[in-house]
Amino acid sequence: MAEDHYFSADPSVPFKREPFTCEVWGHSLTLVSGAGVFSRGHLDHATAVLFRETSPPAPGRVLDLGCGYGVIGLAIAAAVPGAVVTGVDVNERAVLLARENAAALGLADRFTAGTPDAVPADATYDEIWSNPPIRIGKAALHDLLLTWLPRLAPGGRAVMVVGKNLGADSLQRWLTEQGWPTERLASAKGFRVLETRAPATT
Repeated sequence: MAEDHYFSADPSVPFKREPFTCEVWGHSLTLVSGAGVFSRGHLDHATAVLFRETSPPAPGRVLDLGCGYGVIGLAIAAAVPGAVVTGVDVNERAVLLARENAAALGLADRFTAGTPDAVPADATYDEIWSNPPIRIGKAALHDLLLTWLPRLAPGGRAVMVVGKNLGADSLQRWLTEQGWPTERLASAKGFRVLETRAPATT
């Protein structure tokens, strides 16, 4: 049997929920993770670095790309009352958990989650936040980013955390070469926090 990955659309491993609590930007979030979903039962190191090295975004429309069970998007929704967040993930189990977590936290009015095909084609965002699924491979990752970065509103930005040993610096260069100027906001514990800017209208 092929090994299940968190980026599988429908993991076949038994679905056992596993709750945990984390502190993000002064808010306590109790979340339910589960088997077959990235970072089961704990806040992964990369996302922890992302939170420590950034401040919450300004109010607006935010996309949590590769949302998993929703930790980044829900942290933003909790910290920014004026944020409306969309989580997107190919893993249907992750989408289910993200929706359940939003409801449990009382954030379902400002956080929704779905698979990519459920996102309206004309939806745009002021910011994209992501701990992107590097392990899907470079070609697939590049396709993913070039699919979603054009959804940024003019002058919007994407904030991503990527492991240095997983190609953060080469990804930064590649994005800039593709016309998406990318700078390093922070570097900590082997991870880079990258900021990619969408062109402003002229």
